[in-house]
Amino acid sequence: MISMPMLIFLPPIDFREESLSMLKLFFDRWGIGYKTTSYTRSECRGKHGAYVKPDVHTGEVDVHDYEGIIFLDGEGIDSSKLYEFRPLLDLAMVFDRAGKQIWAIGNATKIIARANIIKGREIAIPKNEETLRLVRLFHGEPVAESYKISGNLVTISSGAAIESSIDPILSELNIK
Repeated sequence: MISMPMLIFLPPIDFREESLSMLKLFFDRWGIGYKTTSYTRSECRGKHGAYVKPDVHTGEVDVHDYEGIIFLDGEGIDSSKLYEFRPLLDLAMVFDRAGKQIWAIGNATKIIARANIIKGREIAIPKNEETLRLVRLFHGEPVAESYKISGNLVTISSGAAIESSIDPILSELNIK
C-alpha cells in the first residue's frame, strides 16, 4: 500500500512528456500522491516544449518522505549524461538501501544500472541498445517483458509501454 507520495525525477531538458502525463493519469486514478523533482530549481523542459517546475530540488530530497522514486525517460537522460551524475546515482542507492520502490522507464534504466543496484535482478529489456549494454555490464538479468518487478525495482521497457504496464504493476504491488 502506498501511503506516502512517489517522487518523479525529471531530466532538466528533453524529458518525455507522454510518460509524465501517463504516470500522473494512472496515479490520480489509483489515488497515489506524487511530487516532481529535478536538479534544477527552474522549470524542466520536455521534448515537445512543455514546462514543469519541480516540486522539490533533488538535492533536498529526504528518502523517508517518499514511497519511492521514478526515473522518467527521455533524450535528456543521454544529453545531460544523468547516468554519470554521482549525486543522482547516490540518491538511487539511498532509496535502494532504504528498501523503497525504484522505478526506471526506458533509457532511465541507465541510472539504476550505473548506480550498481541491478546485480542479479530481472530488468525489462529496454528498447535502446546502449541501455541494454549497461544492464548486461552491471549484471542485471534482461527479460523480454514490457515491465518487470524484481524486489523493490520496477522497470518498464519504454515510455510507450507505460499505458499497458501501470495497472498490472500497481495490482502486483497490492495498491488499493
